[in-house]
Amino acid sequence: MQSVNECFHKVKTDCFKYIDSQETKTAKFKNKTKMLRSYLIPLCFWIVDQKKNKSKTLILGLSGGQGSGKTTITSIISTILKKYFNKKIFVISIDDFYKTIKERYKLSQNIHPLLQTRGVPGTHDVKIILNFFRKLNTNNFKLISLPKFDKSVDDRFKKDKWYKLKKKPDIVILEGWCVGARPQKNKQLIKPVNLMEKNEDMSVKWRKYVNFQLKTKYKKLYSQLTSVIYLKTQNFNLLRSWRIKQERKLKTKKNINSKVMTNKEVKRFMMTYERLTLQMFKDMPKISKVVLSLNKFHQINNIRFAS
Repeated sequence: MQSVNECFHKVKTDCFKYIDSQETKTAKFKNKTKMLRSYLIPLCFWIVDQKKNKSKTLILGLSGGQGSGKTTITSIISTILKKYFNKKIFVISIDDFYKTIKERYKLSQNIHPLLQTRGVPGTHDVKIILNFFRKLNTNNFKLISLPKFDKSVDDRFKKDKWYKLKKKPDIVILEGWCVGARPQKNKQLIKPVNLMEKNEDMSVKWRKYVNFQLKTKYKKLYSQLTSVIYLKTQNFNLLRSWRIKQERKLKTKKNINSKVMTNKEVKRFMMTYERLTLQMFKDMPKISKVVLSLNKFHQINNIRFAS
């Protein structure tokens, strides 16, 4: 307990400053002190304890549905690990590894039109991520350049704006909505979960393609993760409402030319995520090393470490 208190007093200013930067007039964080003391600081102690090999980079996954707060939580965790534990941290989203708009157009022409929409397994460049993981633990670490995705234009930034990793990190956190996801059985794919699947994937070709990616490329990718931390939400409707709030928040923070989705566009967009998100509700609490439960008010109300 003493260590948690000591850590809290050392990191609270930086953490609260970041949290304040994420707030708007209508969206305020509540129970900030409890979130740090009871959940995120103990999580950071656990993370540091996982790093057994001092010379090897620890690679963690952090997973949670759309709008669950992955970016916020990873940013706070990163601050604590840097400030109190003096660790070199690199956080990157699986979103940054989306295939280019041209590559997804080819997928949409050759396999299924729904693959033009970024998000599902099969729309990321897994080779780049695997290559990144391999380079992390080579004997002679050299500068690594990694893509950065611009959602406002639905494509990658130009290379001069990519991430430049100059020093070997102690800990890497790969965050994303489908990080750690497992494939479904083929018979589970048949029944559509929403109108988009029913009307636009009548052949089940899109569902089968996405599922095959999870069985192959993504299985190999996720096997590289030492552990996965999962943000558990009560239901998909909550995620949808949080994602809509997220877009409203973007409207207040971005300039008028930035692309922000309407409520209708968000609902449509999230239909592509629905099947796998529902399956992850069942799978992830069983296979994740840490589960952070979120209540309907978007607050962490429990943390569970796997024994």
